[in-house]
Amino acid sequence: MADQEAILLRNRIIGVLLRDARLRAGRTKRECATVLGVSTSTLTAYEEGRKPISLPELEILARFLQTPLSHFLDPTPELLPEEDLPPAEGAIQLRHRIIGALLRKAREEEGKSRKELAQAVGCSPRRIASYERGERPIPVVELETIARALNRPFSYFLSEEYSLLGEWEREQERIKAFRELPREIQEFVVKPVNRQYIEVAMRLAEMPASALRTIAEGLLEITY
Repeated sequence: MADQEAILLRNRIIGVLLRDARLRAGRTKRECATVLGVSTSTLTAYEEGRKPISLPELEILARFLQTPLSHFLDPTPELLPEEDLPPAEGAIQLRHRIIGALLRKAREEEGKSRKELAQAVGCSPRRIASYERGERPIPVVELETIARALNRPFSYFLSEEYSLLGEWEREQERIKAFRELPREIQEFVVKPVNRQYIEVAMRLAEMPASALRTIAEGLLEITY
Protein backbone atom coordinates (compact mmCIF):
# COMPACT_ATOMS: atom_id res chain seq x y z
CA MET A 1 0.00 0.00 0.00
CA ALA A 2 2.81 2.35 0.89
CA ASP A 3 4.54 1.58 -2.43
CA GLN A 4 1.38 2.39 -4.36
CA GLU A 5 1.01 5.67 -2.48
CA ALA A 6 4.64 6.50 -3.29
CA ILE A 7 4.02 5.77 -6.97
CA LEU A 8 0.93 7.97 -7.01
CA LEU A 9 2.89 10.76 -5.34
CA ARG A 10 5.73 10.45 -7.88
CA ASN A 11 3.22 10.61 -10.73
CA ARG A 12 1.80 13.84 -9.28
CA ILE A 13 5.28 15.33 -8.83
CA ILE A 14 6.28 14.51 -12.41
CA GLY A 15 2.98 15.97 -13.59
CA VAL A 16 3.62 19.25 -11.74
CA LEU A 17 7.15 19.44 -13.15
CA LEU A 18 5.83 18.70 -16.63
CA ARG A 19 3.28 21.50 -16.36
CA ASP A 20 5.98 23.83 -15.01
CA ALA A 21 8.28 23.06 -17.95
CA ARG A 22 5.44 23.54 -20.45
CA LEU A 23 4.48 26.94 -19.02
CA ARG A 24 8.13 28.06 -18.89
CA ALA A 25 8.53 27.11 -22.55
CA GLY A 26 5.32 28.91 -23.49
CA ARG A 27 3.73 25.80 -25.02
CA THR A 28 0.08 24.77 -24.94
CA LYS A 29 -1.32 21.40 -23.96
CA ARG A 30 -2.47 20.91 -27.52
CA GLU A 31 1.06 21.47 -28.87
CA CYS A 32 2.54 18.96 -26.43
CA ALA A 33 -0.20 16.44 -27.14
CA THR A 34 0.37 16.78 -30.88
CA VAL A 35 4.11 16.13 -30.47
CA LEU A 36 3.35 12.90 -28.58
CA GLY A 37 0.48 11.86 -30.83
CA VAL A 38 -1.98 11.73 -27.93
CA SER A 39 -5.14 13.64 -27.04
CA THR A 40 -5.15 16.87 -25.06
CA SER A 41 -7.09 15.08 -22.33
CA THR A 42 -4.29 12.52 -22.05
CA LEU A 43 -1.71 15.28 -21.73
CA THR A 44 -3.87 16.86 -19.02
CA ALA A 45 -3.99 13.52 -17.20
CA TYR A 46 -0.18 13.36 -17.33
CA GLU A 47 0.12 16.82 -15.81
CA GLU A 48 -2.40 16.06 -13.08
CA GLY A 49 -0.70 12.78 -12.23
CA ARG A 50 -3.83 10.75 -13.01
CA LYS A 51 -2.12 8.86 -15.82
CA PRO A 52 1.55 7.77 -15.71
CA ILE A 53 3.81 8.95 -18.52
CA SER A 54 6.41 6.66 -20.11
CA LEU A 55 10.13 7.42 -20.44
CA PRO A 56 10.11 7.76 -24.28
CA GLU A 57 7.23 10.23 -24.05
CA LEU A 58 9.04 12.15 -21.32
CA GLU A 59 12.19 12.26 -23.48
CA ILE A 60 10.24 13.70 -26.40
CA LEU A 61 8.62 16.35 -24.20
CA ALA A 62 11.93 17.23 -22.55
CA ARG A 63 13.36 17.93 -25.99
CA PHE A 64 10.26 19.79 -27.19
CA LEU A 65 10.11 21.95 -24.05
CA GLN A 66 13.88 22.63 -24.16
CA THR A 67 14.24 21.23 -20.66
CA PRO A 68 16.83 18.74 -19.34
CA LEU A 69 15.45 15.32 -18.52
CA SER A 70 16.91 15.82 -15.05
CA HIS A 71 14.22 18.47 -14.46
CA PHE A 72 11.74 15.60 -14.12
CA LEU A 73 13.97 12.93 -12.57
CA ASP A 74 16.15 15.12 -10.32
CA PRO A 75 14.54 18.57 -10.52
CA THR A 76 17.03 21.26 -11.54
CA PRO A 77 14.99 23.51 -13.88
CA GLU A 78 16.95 25.02 -16.72
CA LEU A 79 15.72 25.86 -20.21
CA LEU A 80 17.97 24.92 -23.10
CA PRO A 81 18.41 26.30 -26.64
CA GLU A 82 15.77 25.17 -29.12
CA GLU A 83 16.86 22.51 -31.61
CA ASP A 84 15.12 20.36 -34.22
CA LEU A 85 13.01 17.63 -32.63
CA PRO A 86 13.48 13.99 -33.59
CA PRO A 87 10.42 12.60 -35.42
CA ALA A 88 8.06 11.23 -32.77
CA GLU A 89 6.22 8.89 -35.14
CA GLY A 90 7.72 5.44 -34.77
CA ALA A 91 10.53 6.69 -32.53
CA ILE A 92 8.55 6.27 -29.32
CA GLN A 93 7.52 2.72 -30.19
CA LEU A 94 11.10 1.83 -31.08
CA ARG A 95 12.27 3.27 -27.75
CA HIS A 96 9.68 1.15 -25.91
CA ARG A 97 11.13 -1.98 -27.55
CA ILE A 98 14.68 -0.98 -26.63
CA ILE A 99 13.73 -0.34 -23.00
CA GLY A 100 11.92 -3.67 -22.99
CA ALA A 101 15.01 -5.45 -24.28
CA LEU A 102 17.15 -3.77 -21.61
CA LEU A 103 14.60 -4.81 -18.98
CA ARG A 104 14.69 -8.43 -20.07
CA LYS A 105 18.49 -8.41 -20.18
CA ALA A 106 18.74 -7.02 -16.63
CA ARG A 107 16.13 -9.45 -15.32
CA GLU A 108 17.91 -12.46 -16.78
CA GLU A 109 21.29 -11.24 -15.52
CA GLU A 110 19.81 -10.98 -12.02
CA GLY A 111 18.40 -14.50 -12.34
CA LYS A 112 14.83 -13.35 -11.66
CA SER A 113 11.74 -14.80 -13.25
CA ARG A 114 8.96 -12.59 -14.58
CA LYS A 115 6.83 -13.74 -11.67
CA GLU A 116 9.47 -12.65 -9.14
CA LEU A 117 9.88 -9.27 -10.77
CA ALA A 118 6.12 -8.83 -11.01
CA GLN A 119 5.80 -9.47 -7.27
CA ALA A 120 8.48 -6.87 -6.53
CA VAL A 121 6.79 -4.29 -8.76
CA GLY A 122 3.22 -5.12 -7.81
CA CYS A 123 1.85 -6.21 -11.18
CA SER A 124 1.23 -9.41 -13.14
CA PRO A 125 3.89 -11.53 -14.95
CA ARG A 126 1.91 -10.99 -18.14
CA ARG A 127 2.39 -7.25 -17.76
CA ILE A 128 6.16 -7.71 -17.33
CA ALA A 129 6.16 -9.83 -20.49
CA SER A 130 4.37 -7.10 -22.45
CA TYR A 131 6.89 -4.55 -21.13
CA GLU A 132 9.79 -6.70 -22.29
CA ARG A 133 8.31 -7.05 -25.77
CA GLY A 134 7.82 -3.29 -25.99
CA GLU A 135 4.09 -3.78 -26.49
CA ARG A 136 3.11 -1.71 -23.48
CA PRO A 137 4.59 1.63 -22.31
CA ILE A 138 6.25 1.47 -18.89
CA PRO A 139 5.29 4.41 -16.64
CA VAL A 140 8.39 6.29 -15.50
CA VAL A 141 7.64 5.75 -11.81
CA GLU A 142 7.13 2.02 -12.40
CA LEU A 143 10.39 1.88 -14.35
CA GLU A 144 12.10 3.43 -11.32
CA THR A 145 10.71 0.61 -9.16
CA ILE A 146 11.82 -1.99 -11.71
CA ALA A 147 15.33 -0.53 -11.80
CA ARG A 148 15.60 -0.82 -8.02
CA ALA A 149 14.25 -4.37 -8.05
CA LEU A 150 16.90 -5.36 -10.61
CA ASN A 151 19.73 -3.52 -8.82
CA ARG A 152 20.21 -1.14 -11.72
CA PRO A 153 20.49 2.67 -11.67
CA PHE A 154 17.73 4.42 -13.60
CA SER A 155 20.42 5.61 -16.02
CA TYR A 156 20.65 1.97 -17.21
CA PHE A 157 17.54 2.67 -19.31
CA LEU A 158 18.89 6.00 -20.57
CA SER A 159 21.25 4.50 -23.14
CA GLU A 160 22.89 7.41 -24.98
CA GLU A 161 23.03 5.37 -28.18
CA TYR A 162 19.26 4.86 -28.33
CA SER A 163 17.83 7.72 -26.28
CA LEU A 164 15.48 10.09 -28.10
CA LEU A 165 17.56 12.91 -26.64
CA GLY A 166 20.73 11.55 -28.21
CA GLU A 167 23.51 13.95 -29.14
CA TRP A 168 21.41 16.91 -27.97
CA GLU A 169 21.56 15.73 -24.36
CA ARG A 170 25.29 14.93 -24.58
CA GLU A 171 25.97 18.39 -26.00
CA GLN A 172 24.18 19.97 -23.04
CA GLU A 173 26.32 17.89 -20.65
CA ARG A 174 29.49 19.10 -22.38
CA ILE A 175 28.34 22.72 -22.15
CA LYS A 176 27.54 22.26 -18.47
CA ALA A 177 30.95 20.68 -17.80
CA PHE A 178 32.72 23.55 -19.60
CA ARG A 179 30.83 26.15 -17.56
CA GLU A 180 31.97 24.42 -14.35
CA LEU A 181 35.67 24.76 -15.29
CA PRO A 182 37.70 27.49 -13.56
CA ARG A 183 37.52 30.79 -15.45
CA GLU A 184 41.23 30.78 -16.36
CA ILE A 185 40.90 27.31 -17.96
CA GLN A 186 37.86 28.43 -19.96
CA GLU A 187 39.79 31.45 -21.25
CA PHE A 188 42.77 29.25 -22.17
CA VAL A 189 40.60 26.77 -24.08
CA VAL A 190 38.71 29.33 -26.16
CA LYS A 191 41.85 31.07 -27.44
CA PRO A 192 42.61 29.73 -30.96
CA VAL A 193 46.38 30.08 -30.38
CA ASN A 194 46.18 27.47 -27.62
CA ARG A 195 44.51 24.83 -29.77
CA GLN A 196 47.83 23.08 -30.54
CA TYR A 197 48.56 22.66 -26.83
CA ILE A 198 45.14 21.11 -26.29
CA GLU A 199 45.68 18.72 -29.21
CA VAL A 200 49.05 17.68 -27.76
CA ALA A 201 47.38 17.06 -24.39
CA MET A 202 44.73 14.91 -26.09
CA ARG A 203 47.39 12.80 -27.82
CA LEU A 204 49.31 12.39 -24.57
CA ALA A 205 46.13 11.26 -22.82
CA GLU A 206 45.74 8.44 -25.35
CA MET A 207 49.32 7.16 -24.91
CA PRO A 208 50.11 4.16 -22.66
CA ALA A 209 51.77 4.79 -19.32
CA SER A 210 55.08 3.26 -20.49
CA ALA A 211 55.35 5.75 -23.36
CA LEU A 212 54.57 8.67 -21.07
CA ARG A 213 57.24 7.45 -18.66
CA THR A 214 59.82 7.41 -21.46
CA ILE A 215 58.90 10.97 -22.47
CA ALA A 216 59.14 12.12 -18.85
CA GLU A 217 62.57 10.50 -18.45
CA GLY A 218 63.75 12.24 -21.64
CA LEU A 219 62.59 15.61 -20.35
CA LEU A 220 64.45 15.05 -17.09
CA GLU A 221 67.66 14.29 -18.99
CA ILE A 222 67.30 17.50 -20.99
CA THR A 223 66.57 19.53 -17.84
CA TYR A 224 69.39 18.12 -15.81
